[in-house]
Amino acid sequence: MKKGLKFEDLPMAVELLLEKIENLEIELNTIKENFQPKVPVELMTRKETADFFGISLVTISNWVKYGILISYRIGNRIYFKRSEIVSAMIPSRRNE
Repeated sequence: MKKGLKFEDLPMAVELLLEKIENLEIELNTIKENFQPKVPVELMTRKETADFFGISLVTISNWVKYGILISYRIGNRIYFKRSEIVSAMIPSRRNE
């Protein structure tokens, strides 16, 4: 926009501003629709996982061995992703 704006230029300047605001609103709405916040991966130790299920560490090791749970090693420590722990729980077919 020019610095030497005259009174007779105001209607055109306002129209241009309104058009730019409308374009910004459209872009903002597009961003809002496509925005997906990143959820941090929550890791749990073997002990936390065992406590979560109310089972022993030996059972946790067996579940890893049989592919029920997936473990992740960082250095010499073993972790489990909380989301995978929750998804490992499958509904029982028994009617109780």
